[in-house]
Amino acid sequence: MGAGTEPDGSSRSDEEWERFLRESVAGTADAPKEPSARARDVAQRLHGEPGHGPEGRRSHTPVRPERRTGRYVVGLLALLVLLVVALAPGRIVDLFAGADSPPSANHPAQVSPAEAAQRPTVDEPFRGSPAASWAGGAEGISVPKAGAVGWMSAAEVERALARSRDFLVASGLDRGVLRGERPEKAIALINPHQKDVQDLLKTAFRAPSEKNDPLLLFSRFQPSRTHLVGDVVKTRGGLTYREGERGALQVTADVTFVYPVTRADAGGDDEIVRTIVRRELVLSWDDPDKVITEPGTFSIVSYKYDMTNGGCGAPTGYFTPPFGTDRRADGSGKKVDPYDRSGPVGRGESSGDECGRATRS
Repeated sequence: MGAGTEPDGSSRSDEEWERFLRESVAGTADAPKEPSARARDVAQRLHGEPGHGPEGRRSHTPVRPERRTGRYVVGLLALLVLLVVALAPGRIVDLFAGADSPPSANHPAQVSPAEAAQRPTVDEPFRGSPAASWAGGAEGISVPKAGAVGWMSAAEVERALARSRDFLVASGLDRGVLRGERPEKAIALINPHQKDVQDLLKTAFRAPSEKNDPLLLFSRFQPSRTHLVGDVVKTRGGLTYREGERGALQVTADVTFVYPVTRADAGGDDEIVRTIVRRELVLSWDDPDKVITEPGTFSIVSYKYDMTNGGCGAPTGYFTPPFGTDRRADGSGKKVDPYDRSGPVGRGESSGDECGRATRS
């Protein structure tokens, strides 16, 4: 059967083909099984008329089966993209920001809502920390019931225990001392005739060193660099006592202090770091008939401390908490749990100076 020929052998006129094509455009006619060359010429003529240019071609050009399938695939992909945007918008942001880009101040690492809820704030500086449930200040330092020991009566032991705790308060909780002031009240409780400790005190504040560092006995932060957050320092620990050499009252203090701090120039950046210090001090309340001392003072038998988030550089006489990117570089030693009080204190005059990494802070 020839092109443009009807089943009965008749052929369509140009007018009939033109009418058919116009109806096809409107979607009201059925296409012939095989148009003639004449029909194709008319169709080309129609596409060349005004209103049937490239803009109209998008709706008028017949769609091939394979293009129709392609559109279905594109439509499905678009639907999937919309679902991803709706369910995980953060992932889309990551794609545009660059998946391999390192976290920065403008693009911090993403954290889960649970992690964000545990971050400390200015109003809740101990949030997310075991110290959140600890007592604050001197209340976290327990004092045992006093009994007579050596040369002291029970009442004298009670006074000595109270003054021992006063030293911990004056050296580790006094706001002025924490801001870098000289700890005069604490120093006044130390036997002025104890030469080794007095030598330490003479040089520690003027020229701090590994051997003569005020941090061995006192907690201090440099106000130009670090600010304490809030009015509370969390504490846990207490005093024990027994009879020491020559009938002295020997008091052992084992106390952990948790200091929430931020940058002095933080501005709108409220990054809070908790410096955690566990101290062990052994104090001797000596019999004045056997040891040269002054009333109301003690001699220091030993001092040790463990510290995390307080700096690992050369001694400056101050704790230097790491902030921002410095926190990742600070602490190259073994991992430690600064809240674990089950083991002995390992840092100070009789131990190494390794700076550990806190497993929780």
